[in-house]
Amino acid sequence: MYQVVPGGAGGTITDVIPKQKHSRDTRPLVGAGVIGLVLVIAAVTAWCYYIASLRKAELLKTQLLDLNKDGYIIRNQGGSIVFRMDFRSGTLDLDSCSKEGEILSCSSTTDRKLNFFIETVRPKDTVQCYRVRWEELVPHIPVEHAMTYKFAHWYGGAVSAIQHWPISISGQEAPKPFVTSDIYLNRNEFGGILESYWLSSNATAIKINNSVPFHLGWNDTERTMSFQARYGDSPFKPNPGEAPCAELSYRVCVGLDVTSIHKYMVRRYFNKPNKVPAKAMFSYPIWSTWALHKTDVDQEKFLEYAANIRKYNFTFSHLELDNRYTRRYGDFEFDQTKFPNATAMFHKLKSDGFLVSLWIHPFVNYDSENFHSCVEKSLFVREPTGRLPALVRWWNGIGGILDFTNPEARDWFSSQLRSLRSRYGVSSFKFDAGETNYLPWKFSTRTPIRDPSFFTRRYTEMAIPYNDRAELRSGYQSQNISCFFRPIDRDSVWGYELGLKSLIPTVLTISILGYQFILPDMIGGNAYLNHTDGNRALPDRELYIRWLELSAFMPSMQFSIPPWEYDSEVVEIARKYIALHESIVAPRVLELAGEVVDTGDPIIRPLWWIATGDETAYKIDSQFLIGDDLMVAPVLEPGKQERDIYLPAGRWRSYKGERYEIKEPLHLTDYPVDLDEIAYFVWV
Repeated sequence: MYQVVPGGAGGTITDVIPKQKHSRDTRPLVGAGVIGLVLVIAAVTAWCYYIASLRKAELLKTQLLDLNKDGYIIRNQGGSIVFRMDFRSGTLDLDSCSKEGEILSCSSTTDRKLNFFIETVRPKDTVQCYRVRWEELVPHIPVEHAMTYKFAHWYGGAVSAIQHWPISISGQEAPKPFVTSDIYLNRNEFGGILESYWLSSNATAIKINNSVPFHLGWNDTERTMSFQARYGDSPFKPNPGEAPCAELSYRVCVGLDVTSIHKYMVRRYFNKPNKVPAKAMFSYPIWSTWALHKTDVDQEKFLEYAANIRKYNFTFSHLELDNRYTRRYGDFEFDQTKFPNATAMFHKLKSDGFLVSLWIHPFVNYDSENFHSCVEKSLFVREPTGRLPALVRWWNGIGGILDFTNPEARDWFSSQLRSLRSRYGVSSFKFDAGETNYLPWKFSTRTPIRDPSFFTRRYTEMAIPYNDRAELRSGYQSQNISCFFRPIDRDSVWGYELGLKSLIPTVLTISILGYQFILPDMIGGNAYLNHTDGNRALPDRELYIRWLELSAFMPSMQFSIPPWEYDSEVVEIARKYIALHESIVAPRVLELAGEVVDTGDPIIRPLWWIATGDETAYKIDSQFLIGDDLMVAPVLEPGKQERDIYLPAGRWRSYKGERYEIKEPLHLTDYPVDLDEIAYFVWV
């Protein structure tokens, strides 16, 4: 068939017809072979890619946490999703991720370099924690993560003007500085007591690191809370000499139940009180002049107030002389027109057995005799350049605000307080204000501070020498100051906006944030005319009685509107509940206060504290526990002499003597509670 012509390897085929036939017969086989080879290569490539994907997926899993380019989820031991965080400031480049030991790290997003890691920590068998950090390497790029809150009920964060328990989120809010603010004047801001800590009913907790320039936002449509770190358009500042590169770092911990995970977080991350305030603060009422006299208080009215406490046979911890006893704000001398003989007044009160505390604040108004000297000594917070004092507006005028990062300002303020104590025998002080909203948006301090709320911390430290009986209304990382903390003024109304219904949710929130020595606001509220019923100067009588009954089961009681301003029945009800507080509540609270020093556990507790896993208990905001064994259910609605009560499983005895031995939770519908009663139950 073939004829080869000699002449080398490149011989010529001379019989062309067989050659054409050969080519036509073998082409399908060659094509099939090529296709087969391509398929084999594709299959091998796909298999290798699949194996690599499995390895990458396995790499991105770490002890119940699954990381993806857009965020991560955390599951509990049962496999259910309990936490989800989405990345809103970039998409991770998963090819840049690696894992070494318990640290999973990534070095870039799809468009820029960064430092990101998640470290798994297992501090105990029942707790799983994750340290998360997203650090930008380019200045002025914000970091934002969005936490989905739809999996559970959430608690914590900050007090607010409209307080609910659990947290109730409505509307949309772009991330704003998470700093202390006066919510009486700024109702849409975060309150004067706050910590970057949240806790959920599915036993998950998150604690933002204190070094983060933290901003918080939310979206009720997406059901997310936005956690953002940024320096741009913000009062937060980087450390001197550092580039403004944002870092969002936090810890997420998952436990077996909501109570045990909170106990772990409090012990691990919160300051603890280092002592218990004076026993009398827990046992006997404090009597303040504010709601009754406002700024019109004078020597005659103050002495008459004290005399009436004696006349009506009421007990007392101490008297509180509120705003204003000086001529100008920033003075530390008594106004001689209003108090013509302050020395004699204090002698008289002392002889009658009264201790006295004074209202105090961090402002020195421009018309005060101390303003000029404070300017000369550079004692005020200053404008951004640091050359001039910053004038600030507060609810009593315009002036300077003392710079408590400055040792000289602290010494000057302390010397004024010591002088009042030595001259008049003042027992302690009511420290008002301290929130960061009274600082200029841009400011400088003697010691630079990254976080504006650290100013609040510095202010609360001024109360330490007087903490047996001192009162504070703002707090940030201040749990160890060991003073009584007072939620900001309540209006004389029933509702959730700074009214009676807000009191239990507010106290529970403060407790969860680690502040256990709580002085609820004055019984009946502040009695402003435009917040009361009609044109009367007194809170509604029924509201006052219900407020009184609730306050009797708080760690401390505070009167301002006195019971004798109403009638003899109200006086008798007040005596009854002061006696009940002294005999039943105070001993239990004092016992728990001693434990707080070691544990940080709440004195006032939510029902879920003893009913973990109980969906109904997670949502109850009108009942609370003192410790584990005293449950309180006040009436908080006008015109009601009954209420529904939720009893967790257990053995209970009511204040009427009824006994309930129940293996399942029990609803008591329309339980009768007369106007002079409050329902409470003791664990048998």
